[in-house]
Amino acid sequence: MRQLLLLIILFVSVQVFSQEENKIIQFSGVVVDGNDLQPVPFTSILIKNTRRGTVCDYYGFFSIVAQKNDTIEFSAVGYKKTSYIIPDSLQENRYSLIQMLFSDTILLRETIIYPWPTKEQFKEAFLNLRIPDDDLERAVKNLSLAELKERYNSMPMDGSMNFKNQMQQYQSKLYYAGQYPPNNLLNPIAWSKFIKAWKAGELKRE
Repeated sequence: MRQLLLLIILFVSVQVFSQEENKIIQFSGVVVDGNDLQPVPFTSILIKNTRRGTVCDYYGFFSIVAQKNDTIEFSAVGYKKTSYIIPDSLQENRYSLIQMLFSDTILLRETIIYPWPTKEQFKEAFLNLRIPDDDLERAVKNLSLAELKERYNSMPMDGSMNFKNQMQQYQSKLYYAGQYPPNNLLNPIAWSKFIKAWKAGELKRE
């Protein structure tokens, strides 16, 4: 009687173990983009309600041990989360799948980043802001009368100007030879030119 009971228990254990073994399958496949069928690397794969999972490789391939009726969840950054239920009518212990993921559009709230931490510092920086000159302002400055005169005075004389200046000095020496040169302090024309230049501001030093 005891031997018969032992045989029954052994038979039932073998049947239960065989049924459990038939439920375990090797679940493999590849995850691709649903638009261009390009692989989605490093997709997270998780068996729902368990702590078991895996990650796809760079080419989107994966392989994990699962059971029939398990819900497999696929998730990747920038894609909609999807799931797949392993059929319970499988006859073999291997199953392959091509899982497609579709892009997910995420709208973020607008964020404005300022280089100033407070409004007071922004106001101070804005008031002290120096706007660079545009082309028109630079042209006006370059063509102003004072600017042209300054450039003219600072421009070195060429050979012809040096020769003319030297000849004028020789001519003045010959003209006033043997007599005193005229004193311009008493020359009304020189005083008139001096007063005009003084009123025009030509004698100011910048």
